[in-house]
Amino acid sequence: MRILGIETSCDETAAAVVEDGVRVLSSAVSTQHELHRRFGGVVPEIACRAHIEHVLPVVATAVEQSGGGLAELDGVAVTTTPGLIGALLIGVTAAKALSWALELPLLAANHLHEHIYAAWLADRTPSLPAVSLVVSGGHTSLFLTEGPLEHLLLGGTVDDAAGEAFDKVANILRLPYPGGPAIDRAAAGGNPRAVDFPRSWLGPDSDDFSFSGLKTAVLYHCLGTNPTREDIESASYGPQFVADVAASFQEAVVDVLAGKAMRAVERHGAASLIVGGGVAANSRLRERFEREAAERGVELHLAPRALCTDNAAMTAGLGCHLLLAGRAASLDVEAVP
Repeated sequence: MRILGIETSCDETAAAVVEDGVRVLSSAVSTQHELHRRFGGVVPEIACRAHIEHVLPVVATAVEQSGGGLAELDGVAVTTTPGLIGALLIGVTAAKALSWALELPLLAANHLHEHIYAAWLADRTPSLPAVSLVVSGGHTSLFLTEGPLEHLLLGGTVDDAAGEAFDKVANILRLPYPGGPAIDRAAAGGNPRAVDFPRSWLGPDSDDFSFSGLKTAVLYHCLGTNPTREDIESASYGPQFVADVAASFQEAVVDVLAGKAMRAVERHGAASLIVGGGVAANSRLRERFEREAAERGVELHLAPRALCTDNAAMTAGLGCHLLLAGRAASLDVEAVP
């Protein structure tokens, strides 16, 4: 069974072909980092224009690199939610057109569930039930996972997601976009205990996440209270100051992510822990989860770095399970932000 996946939820135009849910035959991604770098974040209109320009060439590349043609496909999977509405619509429209023209089932995939499914595309199949942590630019969410299509939301972002906080702190420190990799690099030379930034736990039993207070604490530490945009844009810091703040901020984020995820594993008696999403590529986060999982005897599944950021292999892989479960979508399925 070969499924074509299309993913345009944010600022990556991606397409992939996956066989039998696990064998990635091709994966093509057109990134927009350079388009958005000058703005320090994703500009929806610019993202949409780029998706329109690249979606069909990216699909053609993925099909060609798969070693087969359109006639060998068994379905078309596409991300329908969540994401930037304009960006989603472009991918959904392209997938609908292909589904109709090729008379193939249309498979509507949830982007957060796709990030969880990245674990199935690695070497080992996760033991179930699992606690799944999806940590990305727009979402930080905990799920109880019973299977590739079965996810119960335990908690999520109440304000800034972790990835969003990384981008905003990188902007404060005058580091380049995207902020996640920039913070990771800067933090390598810093002291994670240099600044005692706050950790927001939201109560002893909460599975929700909040990083807005941490972001504000970094801003006040760097520029004092009530700084203007001009203050941020004209700020200049020494390299060691930047490294120490980056490392201290990163440690605060990782403390909360690891603490809440491990607590959820214990509370629900989970057989394994799955971690995916763009922030799951962070070096300190991966190191911390590997250490804590080993100490607690928890089976850990970190998404491969190549599958942490947005891609369509996880879309196509999840689409295989949707097709096998008889969950094809109709052509009037809508994109939902």
